[in-house]
Amino acid sequence: MDKKILDFLGIARRAGRLSLGTDAVMEAVNKKKSKLIITACDISERTRNNVVKIAKQGNIKTVFSEIPMESFGSAIGKAVGIISVNDEGFAKRLEELFA
Repeated sequence: MDKKILDFLGIARRAGRLSLGTDAVMEAVNKKKSKLIITACDISERTRNNVVKIAKQGNIKTVFSEIPMESFGSAIGKAVGIISVNDEGFAKRLEELFA
Protein backbone atom coordinates (compact mmCIF):
# COMPACT_ATOMS: atom_id res chain seq x y z
CA MET A 1 0.00 0.00 0.00
CA ASP A 2 2.83 2.41 0.79
CA LYS A 3 4.13 2.04 -2.77
CA LYS A 4 0.79 3.24 -4.21
CA ILE A 5 0.76 6.20 -1.83
CA LEU A 6 4.36 7.12 -2.61
CA ASP A 7 3.81 6.77 -6.37
CA PHE A 8 0.73 8.99 -6.12
CA LEU A 9 2.64 11.57 -4.07
CA GLY A 10 5.27 11.60 -6.82
CA ILE A 11 2.58 12.34 -9.39
CA ALA A 12 1.15 15.12 -7.20
CA ARG A 13 4.65 16.59 -6.79
CA ARG A 14 5.24 16.62 -10.55
CA ALA A 15 1.83 18.27 -10.99
CA GLY A 16 2.88 21.01 -8.56
CA ARG A 17 0.13 20.22 -6.05
CA LEU A 18 2.26 19.73 -2.93
CA SER A 19 3.86 22.05 -0.39
CA LEU A 20 6.84 20.46 1.36
CA GLY A 21 8.17 21.22 4.82
CA THR A 22 6.75 23.07 7.81
CA ASP A 23 7.13 26.61 6.49
CA ALA A 24 5.64 25.80 3.08
CA VAL A 25 2.75 23.91 4.69
CA MET A 26 2.03 26.83 7.03
CA GLU A 27 2.00 29.17 4.04
CA ALA A 28 -0.40 26.87 2.15
CA VAL A 29 -2.71 26.76 5.17
CA ASN A 30 -2.62 30.54 5.61
CA LYS A 31 -3.43 31.03 1.91
CA LYS A 32 -6.30 28.51 2.21
CA LYS A 33 -4.71 26.22 -0.39
CA SER A 34 -4.13 23.15 1.78
CA LYS A 35 -6.70 20.33 1.50
CA LEU A 36 -4.82 17.59 3.38
CA ILE A 37 -1.73 17.42 5.58
CA ILE A 38 0.37 14.25 5.66
CA THR A 39 3.18 13.57 8.13
CA ALA A 40 6.00 11.06 8.21
CA CYS A 41 6.17 8.58 11.08
CA ASP A 42 9.57 9.79 12.23
CA ILE A 43 8.88 13.48 12.76
CA SER A 44 9.71 15.02 16.10
CA GLU A 45 7.11 15.43 18.82
CA ARG A 46 7.44 19.22 18.48
CA THR A 47 6.71 19.05 14.74
CA ARG A 48 3.77 16.71 15.40
CA ASN A 49 2.33 19.25 17.86
CA ASN A 50 2.83 22.05 15.30
CA VAL A 51 0.99 19.98 12.70
CA VAL A 52 -1.97 19.52 15.01
CA LYS A 53 -2.03 23.26 15.68
CA ILE A 54 -1.73 24.12 11.97
CA ALA A 55 -4.48 21.67 11.01
CA LYS A 56 -6.88 23.01 13.64
CA GLN A 57 -6.15 26.57 12.52
CA GLY A 58 -7.16 25.78 8.95
CA ASN A 59 -9.72 23.05 9.74
CA ILE A 60 -7.73 20.63 7.57
CA LYS A 61 -7.75 16.85 7.74
CA THR A 62 -4.44 15.35 8.82
CA VAL A 63 -2.99 11.90 8.18
CA PHE A 64 -0.24 10.70 10.53
CA SER A 65 1.29 8.11 8.20
CA GLU A 66 3.52 5.15 8.96
CA ILE A 67 5.86 6.21 6.14
CA PRO A 68 9.36 7.48 7.09
CA MET A 69 10.84 10.74 5.76
CA GLU A 70 13.41 8.82 3.73
CA SER A 71 10.64 7.10 1.74
CA PHE A 72 8.96 10.45 1.10
CA GLY A 73 12.33 11.68 -0.15
CA SER A 74 12.63 8.80 -2.60
CA ALA A 75 9.12 9.40 -3.94
CA ILE A 76 9.06 13.20 -4.18
CA GLY A 77 12.71 14.15 -4.34
CA LYS A 78 12.94 15.79 -0.92
CA ALA A 79 13.06 14.15 2.49
CA VAL A 80 10.42 16.02 4.48
CA GLY A 81 8.32 15.22 7.51
CA ILE A 82 5.23 17.21 6.59
CA ILE A 83 3.41 17.58 3.26
CA SER A 84 0.42 19.68 2.27
CA VAL A 85 -1.73 18.45 -0.60
CA ASN A 86 -3.08 21.55 -2.32
CA ASP A 87 -5.60 19.99 -4.68
CA GLU A 88 -9.02 18.57 -3.77
CA GLY A 89 -8.80 15.64 -6.19
CA PHE A 90 -5.33 14.55 -5.11
CA ALA A 91 -6.32 14.96 -1.44
CA LYS A 92 -9.42 12.83 -1.84
CA ARG A 93 -7.51 10.03 -3.59
CA LEU A 94 -4.75 10.06 -0.97
CA GLU A 95 -7.33 9.85 1.82
CA GLU A 96 -8.74 6.77 0.10
CA LEU A 97 -5.28 5.22 -0.20
CA PHE A 98 -4.52 5.82 3.48
CA ALA A 99 -7.89 4.38 4.62
